[in-house]
Amino acid sequence: MISVAGLTGCSNPGDLTFQNETSSDVTVWTGEEELEVSAWGGVSVLGAGCSDGDVTVTFASGQTIVVAGPVCPDRAVVVYDGRVALERP
Repeated sequence: MISVAGLTGCSNPGDLTFQNETSSDVTVWTGEEELEVSAWGGVSVLGAGCSDGDVTVTFASGQTIVVAGPVCPDRAVVVYDGRVALERP
């Protein structure tokens, strides 16, 4: 299953933040790099600014959710069971 979430464009410099609020590890593809985010953990890509494009989150189950990019530092990508939200860090 593939889902898409949207976000308006941005240009702020800063850190991209990914937070995993589930009991399983997830994989995040930023368009430039692949990140493993541990269960109940988080990762920040320091000084990354906005992603070049979409951000893809893949759950341990194989479910994939695409967050329409660019994703910028003014929002954190927060992973919940079966869904992904963009929230203020």
